[in-house]
Formats: sequence, C-alpha cells, structure tokens
Amino acid sequence: MNLSAPAILIASRAHGETAAIARLLTEQHGLVAGYVAGGRGRQLRPVMIPGNAVALELRSKSESQLPFARIELAESRAPWMTEPLPAAAIQWACALTASTLPERNPYPSLYSALDGLLTAICHAPSARGWLAAMVAYEAMLLRELGYGGQKPEISGDFEAQFRAFRQLHRPIGEHLLAGNPRDVMAARVALGERLARME
Repeated sequence: MNLSAPAILIASRAHGETAAIARLLTEQHGLVAGYVAGGRGRQLRPVMIPGNAVALELRSKSESQLPFARIELAESRAPWMTEPLPAAAIQWACALTASTLPERNPYPSLYSALDGLLTAICHAPSARGWLAAMVAYEAMLLRELGYGGQKPEISGDFEAQFRAFRQLHRPIGEHLLAGNPRDVMAARVALGERLARME
C-alpha cells in the first residue's frame, strides 16, 4: 500500500524504544495502520495524539508488511486534551472508531462525520454544542456497520440529547464493541459521567 492523504490519527501505541504503530482514518482508504519511526520521540510526540488531523504518507514493499508511515501535523487537537470533558469526548470518539472499523474499507461519510465531530468538540463553548454530533456519529457507525437503527431525532435540548446518548450505550456495547476490551467501553462510561454533571 502506497498512499498520500489527509488523515485523522485515532490510535497510537508504543513499538520498541522510540517507534509507534499509528492507526489512522482516511477518506478514500478507510482505516490504515503504519509504523512511525521516532513516533515516541520529542519531535513527533505532539503529533501522535489521537484526534489530530495529519498529512499521511504510507509506503510498503509488500502487502504482508506493515507500511512505514510519515506523518505531519495539519491540525492539533492537543490543547483540548487538557480539558477533562473535551478530552473524554475525543478519546471516546477515537477509541470507538479504532475498535470497530475494519482496515482498508473506505467510509467517506464516517471520515467527514468524525472530522466534524472533533472540530465541534474543540470549538463549541460547551458539550451542548457537540453532544448531538456525538450521538449522530455513534448512530452512523451502527448503521454503516450493518446494525440498523434510525437516525436519532435530537432536539436542541441538552437533556434530550443526553437521553439519546444513554440509549445508544447498549447497542454499542452489544454490537460494535462485543468482544473488545472493556476499557474501550469504559471510555464511554467516563464521558457519560462527565456529561451527567451538566444536567
């Protein structure tokens, strides 16, 4: 696989002493993974934050080899990772995406929706400005992966949005995250607890 594309970094884990394995969502190629040399070093550490928008170059010599990834920061969402509620929302949206989408299947609508959701989380004055987008994104994931469900009807009322958020908890756990580590769903629980304090 050889590609150059805008991407959203959705997961990163340590590999060896200084490298990292990155998982990224692209519009035309779906979820891809790559080896980032120096990904845990001082220069790339601020780039390797889930939620960041990046310019991605992916190169591999064979289909069986994990591609090498070169990543440049396009838009940092790091400043919002110091705020508890936006950080919880970004972490959940990225963890959900990384844990559910199959690799190399394009989902252009999900890419656009995730990018819009992350932008809303970072720029809305409060969760009242992005919770409806979170619910819509979760519902879209369920539909795109074949678990049906209608588009949720979400009014501008925060309490109605929060009820819709809670109603999706079970289908996400039973369908999208069945068999996944519990800590993935724990990220949604943590987000729900923070949202509940706003009611």
